Amino acid sequence: MPVVEEARAKVNLALHVVGRRPDGYHDLDMLVAFAGIGDTVTLTPGDADRFVIDGPMAGDLRADGDNLVLRALRGFRELDGRTDPLAIGLVKRLPVASGIGGGSADAAATLRGLCRLYGRSLDDPAITALALSLGADVPMCLDGRPARVAGVGERIAPTAGKLAFGLLLVNPRVGVSTPAVFRALGRRDNPPLPALPAFGTGTDLAAFLAAGTRNDLEPPAKAIAPAIADVLAALADLPGVRLARMSGSGATCFGLFDDEADARMAGARLAADHPGWWVEPTEGRF
Repeated sequence: MPVVEEARAKVNLALHVVGRRPDGYHDLDMLVAFAGIGDTVTLTPGDADRFVIDGPMAGDLRADGDNLVLRALRGFRELDGRTDPLAIGLVKRLPVASGIGGGSADAAATLRGLCRLYGRSLDDPAITALALSLGADVPMCLDGRPARVAGVGERIAPTAGKLAFGLLLVNPRVGVSTPAVFRALGRRDNPPLPALPAFGTGTDLAAFLAAGTRNDLEPPAKAIAPAIADVLAALADLPGVRLARMSGSGATCFGLFDDEADARMAGARLAADHPGWWVEPTEGRF
């Protein structure tokens, strides 16, 4: 029977760059939520290995050996010793290289599916190490719960995940290089996140985020891709929006709303005004 795993979009509600390690990687302090939309990975035992990508964003992704889905499969096989033929299907709905962890979520979904298929625990330290070797965002996507995440992405402290709110994800269809954004950082030893209070509503969360947190990658990303500033300005002008911010290293930005219905109404207006943008209303949890 096929094994189906959802690869939900990862949204950085806040991202503080708090230091740089001797190996060149940056220490981060982040608040991460997961959206109700994403890609889908399907694993089906068969008579030969196959990898097929379809969906609205399939044309932006190559099905070659560097694809994170195939890298996750190779890593798992090296770890587990299995070589059973698999047909893997990826329905690609999220923009590629857009700051919402699309490739990382795909790799994590592949690992979750392989563990389900072959009866391996996701808590296995070898699986955790494999996830981190595939990319800093893969462990948090593998866990799949809203969290405060520190280090390069390996220290994950899940939150309750009971607080629901509306999310409007917007990408101007402009590519941004993550290494270029980090190279353009003006400061790499910024203050960490403040202590997290108890949030009763999405409005409380938005007020906390606006008052004491930020995305340190937003200024350099806007300098590299000015279209990000246009998206943020358009989001901030929407009725009902509580916060407009960039996710990850961009170029996807998000608007935070009280509920999904408000996000959908705002999204319809924004999509009409900017038909060239990728606009997706959904729900988030933290």
